[in-house]
Amino acid sequence: MEETKKKPEVIDLRVIIQKTWKNKKLFFKTLPIAFVLSCIYIFSLPRYYTTEVKLAPEMGSSLGGGTLGDIASSLGFNLNDMQTSDAITPLLYPDLMEDNRFVVMLFDIPVETQDGEIKASYHDYLKSHQKTAWWNYPLSWLKNLLPKDEDTHKGSGSAKPNPYNLSRDEDKIAGAIRNNITINIDKKTGLITINTKEQDALICKTVADSLTTQLQEFITEYRTNKARVDVEHYRKLVADAKHEYEKARQRYGSYADANMDIVLESYRAKRDDMENDMQLKFQTYSTLNVQLQAAMAKLQERTPVFTVVKGASVPIKPAGPKRMLFVAGMLILTFLGTAFYIVRKDLHFTF
Repeated sequence: MEETKKKPEVIDLRVIIQKTWKNKKLFFKTLPIAFVLSCIYIFSLPRYYTTEVKLAPEMGSSLGGGTLGDIASSLGFNLNDMQTSDAITPLLYPDLMEDNRFVVMLFDIPVETQDGEIKASYHDYLKSHQKTAWWNYPLSWLKNLLPKDEDTHKGSGSAKPNPYNLSRDEDKIAGAIRNNITINIDKKTGLITINTKEQDALICKTVADSLTTQLQEFITEYRTNKARVDVEHYRKLVADAKHEYEKARQRYGSYADANMDIVLESYRAKRDDMENDMQLKFQTYSTLNVQLQAAMAKLQERTPVFTVVKGASVPIKPAGPKRMLFVAGMLILTFLGTAFYIVRKDLHFTF
């Protein structure tokens, strides 16, 4: 038996257009309602500003190369043997925002609004001076009426909170900071991009600049931590060796002056022993001093360099929310939804 082939159903656009036109009065109801509701919603949301900073970090350093390597080689040290790899590479910089210690360091940033009406720490600004939509006020009022659980870890604006034992309010502030700040890195070029979002244009720039400085200081402290410890260690050893050498020199000088005319071999032997001890302590002092210079050279090499490719600027126009685009989008969706409602019976979908 031959199978009968069904003709595919064709949607007649002329019928759809005519039916839509006949029911055009429905659009006069839905579109104004959508316009009013979308305006009420989008104009209730506070506006925000964004700015960005671009940094080009030092991706790595060859300790054995360059002038410092030549100086160390002349002193008998090979800085290539001192070269180590970093546990925190530029690719991991964006993950620093996940660490509470790094975020809490931003709490005490002094900020000021562009109109000068608000001057506070970044923590207090996010806690007490944020604009919000009108429908959040009744919710906040009802929330304040409910009994609150005791929070034993109460933060204060002056005391530095424990980053790994935050109170509920401090944890909310830390979460707000993470939402307002993003750090991205280009894996090909190594370029770090810092974006900040705030409700005030000047505070937006202030936070971006402060975060840039903090990131540089944090990475510098990390990369130079061991080198700085080594420098301080060698400085102490050099100071002790110098003190011992000066004591041996004074003993030798005093003994030699007191027994200048004595020719007994026992006195000469003791003088020679004191002289050898003095020379030995001088050699120790000299060797440690060379090692101190090498450690200082290593510290200089380990100090990273950040080049600001694009500095933060005070944004002129708000970045969002896009009010006109939102209202236009809602009107388009409403128009399409209304048109679909009108012609829904004339559309046949086969699966």
